[in-house]
Amino acid sequence: LRHDDPMPAPPTGNPGPNGPFRPQPPLVVGLVGGIAAGKSKVAGLFGARGFLHVDADFHAKAVAEDPQALAEVAAQLGDRFVQGGQLDRAALGDHVFRVPEAKARLEAIMHPRVRQRITTALDSARQRGDSALLDVPLLFEAGLFEICDTVVFVEASDEARAERARSRGWADDELIRREQNQLPLADKRARSQHIIDNNGDLSATEQAVDDLLLQ
Repeated sequence: LRHDDPMPAPPTGNPGPNGPFRPQPPLVVGLVGGIAAGKSKVAGLFGARGFLHVDADFHAKAVAEDPQALAEVAAQLGDRFVQGGQLDRAALGDHVFRVPEAKARLEAIMHPRVRQRITTALDSARQRGDSALLDVPLLFEAGLFEICDTVVFVEASDEARAERARSRGWADDELIRREQNQLPLADKRARSQHIIDNNGDLSATEQAVDDLLLQ
């Protein structure tokens, strides 16, 4: 696995059934792609090959339960968004979608805490000699690509993503609405060093991951 910039030494093992992928020094691989492109499936394949899956959504949920963060949300955005010691996600989401200023305040509260949790997880992985897959929807927008050795884009057609979105019970316009808050797909793809085609079945995607790790 390499890209245009200088990279660490080649891996000391093979991915998949022949052993975990353990390059020295360890790598941090960023993962991006369109909504419903199948990033979770690809992340699972990297995890099966020895990568620590650092999932921004997991850490964001943990921060959303942090009493200090909740207190700041209540103080800056309103008590009505914190009910029974929990965020009222539906009400808050609707509010920040309509009020950009509120969105900026919420991000100022949440993002530094999420970033701190992510960097702590990556530091721990490095100390163990483990490579990590950094799964962050706003990897480029948040500047977290800067701490990655390389970035992988998960490719899936608009038709495949729309079908997966429908299988989640989303309305037809939900995928489009969510992507309007992210960097355009063409820009994500252009800024990534590697492409994983996830239009086929699991075995094809698995082979694509193995081929990438053996580069």
